[in-house]
Amino acid sequence: MDDKPNPGTLSESSEPLFSFGVIADIQYADLEDGYNFHGSRRRYYRHSLLHLRGAIEHWNEESSAPCCVLQLGDIIDGYNAQYKASEKSLELVMSTFQTLKAPVHHTWGNHEFYNFSRDYLTNSKLNTKFLEDHIVHHPETMPSEDYYAYHFVPFPKFRFILLDAYDLSVLGVDQSSPKYQQCLQMLREHNPNTELNSPQGLSEPQFVQFNGGFSQEQLNWLNEVLTFSDTNQEKVVIVSHLPIYPEASDSVCLAWNYRDALAVIWSHQCVVCFFAGHTHDGGYSKDPFGVHHVNLEGVIETAPDSQAFGTVHVYPDKMMLKGRGRVPDRIMNYEKERAFHF
Repeated sequence: MDDKPNPGTLSESSEPLFSFGVIADIQYADLEDGYNFHGSRRRYYRHSLLHLRGAIEHWNEESSAPCCVLQLGDIIDGYNAQYKASEKSLELVMSTFQTLKAPVHHTWGNHEFYNFSRDYLTNSKLNTKFLEDHIVHHPETMPSEDYYAYHFVPFPKFRFILLDAYDLSVLGVDQSSPKYQQCLQMLREHNPNTELNSPQGLSEPQFVQFNGGFSQEQLNWLNEVLTFSDTNQEKVVIVSHLPIYPEASDSVCLAWNYRDALAVIWSHQCVVCFFAGHTHDGGYSKDPFGVHHVNLEGVIETAPDSQAFGTVHVYPDKMMLKGRGRVPDRIMNYEKERAFHF
């Protein structure tokens, strides 16, 4: 995995077209510090809220103010459900986000589903589908209500697509539903372990319960939106809680059917960047088709004296991630045929 920042400096003479913020895996809980599942990584449950406040203060004061912030999922920790504190913790984090001057686009991760059902999330403040863009005369680019995904245009010729990586999942779904049974069967076919969160011995270690995947219906919709963006010479940024490119991520953290998502993306010219969370350690790689895969370092495992967020400055020929704390700076040039001039 290529974790090193790209060479070059982030000093830039020209003004960016626009900027946006990125933050992942806040996982707030009103708990003392703890450790990850393996006991190898410290988690700062309470301090994650202070990190979020620091990020918001920074974004509110930036000279090139972000037009929006992408929150990449796992906003509160699953421990909240155990202590019956899910709603209280979510309200606290959401009231903190209200101090941000820019709109926030919320992605759903596994910890959202540890705390809430899909129905609850659909009717909560974590549903930011009201910020979506409607492409007139192209009804095929309207997402279904069966999954939480949408697209929006923060700047002319730039389209952002938010995907539902738990569209196929056994989390947050009514266990008596056909969809739950279908997803459980899919998971068990690939994972014979009694503990479905264990990747032990698996040839495809992404098939664990804390991951999920994209339904064919959602992938067909993604294909339609990307077809529109190709035709209209737009640049596309895709957002998901789960990463989809093995070179940028621990294999245990990938979406179940990441290859299907990559196949759709690689059949189009327009996609320049894919942002995900979930891995906590972060990661980066550029795939053979010139798409930059950025997995953001998680706030939850960020020490009190550090930080974990970034601002992405967008130019006609590249994106420049200015990271804070654990998040490294990155210069992400578009492929030559993908660069364009205004």
